[in-house]
Amino acid sequence: MEVNTQIKKYRSNMGISQEELAEKVYVSRQTISNWETGKSYPDIHSLLLLSSLFNVSLDQLIKGDVEIMKKEIKETEIKKFNKYGRIYAVLLILTMISAVPLVVWFNWYALIPYGILFAVTMYFAFKVERIKKDNNIFTYKEIVAFTEGKLLDEMETQQELGKRPYQRILLVLGGAAISFIVFCFMEKFFSL
Repeated sequence: MEVNTQIKKYRSNMGISQEELAEKVYVSRQTISNWETGKSYPDIHSLLLLSSLFNVSLDQLIKGDVEIMKKEIKETEIKKFNKYGRIYAVLLILTMISAVPLVVWFNWYALIPYGILFAVTMYFAFKVERIKKDNNIFTYKEIVAFTEGKLLDEMETQQELGKRPYQRILLVLGGAAISFIVFCFMEKFFSL
């Protein structure tokens, strides 16, 4: 974070000591020292007082910090997206594979564990979709760029926006096809 260098720079420009600055923002001299050395970070009230005292905007005072915070937030989002995506993929495969064996072993009682597995799978699917929606990513190319921490340029973004309506249709058709195949397989399996 760079607010420590900003505070030190603006304090020096005003020609005041740490002690004098501490009195003006109602903290101890040690607190000012900790801020300037980066050992601690000012709270929002102190940041507002400092920006007013230094006669700079809050944005100017914490410039650089905002970019670092945005980058950290994005990295956190990417990690969550990748983690939830992996969990969802494993659960989806388990859900698809476990349907027939559960019915064979437990008959209609299989609906209970299968329903629980399905509910957990959908929970993680919704978590993945929430991250996608919050970060405005929908197409495969956007998802790949997001997971790599990259941004698409303006032209690529416009191309991907054009693909979005067609993706929903393909998802519905794909889901219907998979459901039909599973249904046919189950019907053949149980009619034997």
